[in-house]
Amino acid sequence: MYANRFPHLPRMIETPQSDQIESVGYDGGSLFVSFRHGGAYQYNNVPESIVHDLVRDSSPGSYLSRNVKGVYEYRKL
Repeated sequence: MYANRFPHLPRMIETPQSDQIESVGYDGGSLFVSFRHGGAYQYNNVPESIVHDLVRDSSPGSYLSRNVKGVYEYRKL
């Protein structure tokens, strides 16, 4: 479960309707993404508006690829 991977996060955790993304969290400009098939990433300096759009998009995985990956610095967790 996402909360177990990132226990330090506040409770701003979303579970979008996605085949790829298990859950999304946001804390102080950092976007945390946990994938259903393993792996979790932290993307830095992401505006809150991007996070809201991500979790509400009809295809969150595609939104992430178009608007976050390759745009914001990240690290694998």
